[in-house]
Amino acid sequence: MSSGATTLTPKVRRPGRAAASDRGAWSPRWFWPSFAAPGIIYLLVFFVFPFYVVLAITFGGVGAIQQEPVPFWNPLTWQTNVLNFTFSNITHGDGLYQAAFVHTFEFVGLATLGCLLIGYPFAYFLARRAGRFRGIFLVLFFAPFWVSYMLRMLAWISLLQDNGWVNKLMVNTGILGKPFSWLNGHPVTVVIGLIYGYVPYMILPLFSTLDRIHPSMLEAGRDLGAGPARTFLRVTLPQSRQAILAGFVICGLPMFGDYFTETLMAGGSSNTRMLGNAVVDSLGFPLFIARGAALILVMLVMLLVPILYYLRSTNRAATEGLV
Repeated sequence: MSSGATTLTPKVRRPGRAAASDRGAWSPRWFWPSFAAPGIIYLLVFFVFPFYVVLAITFGGVGAIQQEPVPFWNPLTWQTNVLNFTFSNITHGDGLYQAAFVHTFEFVGLATLGCLLIGYPFAYFLARRAGRFRGIFLVLFFAPFWVSYMLRMLAWISLLQDNGWVNKLMVNTGILGKPFSWLNGHPVTVVIGLIYGYVPYMILPLFSTLDRIHPSMLEAGRDLGAGPARTFLRVTLPQSRQAILAGFVICGLPMFGDYFTETLMAGGSSNTRMLGNAVVDSLGFPLFIARGAALILVMLVMLLVPILYYLRSTNRAATEGLV
């Protein structure tokens, strides 16, 4: 090579900034994680701290003069008297909260199943048959739920009265011989109220999943000789299994803490009393506030099981490419 030739030396870049520049503009390491700061602060203020307050009251003591709850902030001084009392009154057959515990599981199970039986056909219709009228059907279905929950329950009370439209219709059509007292502490009334209040939360995940199932998969099932029913059982239903599980979680978990529906639809009857009502009743007396906090803790631990199962099932389905 001649002496006049120019030797090209590659430009050396520092590794950290070189990799960052390949991805785009360079930013400090703390920049993107800082976007999570508002959410973290929100969870700390409105979840972690209130939850610790519940723990401090549950494992705390009672004032000697006014019998008010005294939270113990130091975990080393926590006591288990109130928690043991609450748990024993749930597990024993003649316990204070045993009936409410059973009612809660019965009503939540029936109402969640009812939400599925109502929500799945409607979500399937929207995803497969509604066509260009899909938006209209969605608006017509969800428009009543833009109204206050209390007003909607009051409307149901008006419909279910002895001289309400429901009794008039059922008597005139011969279904009932005389008006039925729906509002006198009947479990069926509470289940109807829970279904009406939470069925949208079942429809949304079902619709979003059914709408993503490609029509070619259904056509492949029919090409292989499967009829409509078998195509649904072999193709559509397995593809929507995660949506059904999500609907159970989204609908069922809030129902466990629901107390407003039972109070309005059944008047706080002992035949329909749920755990949410037991918590609210405990908060009305300073001496029993610690029992209410213990009930909240028991419900939280109890509901961790379905939550963890749902997370495990979702992660497994994501790994297998099913969601």
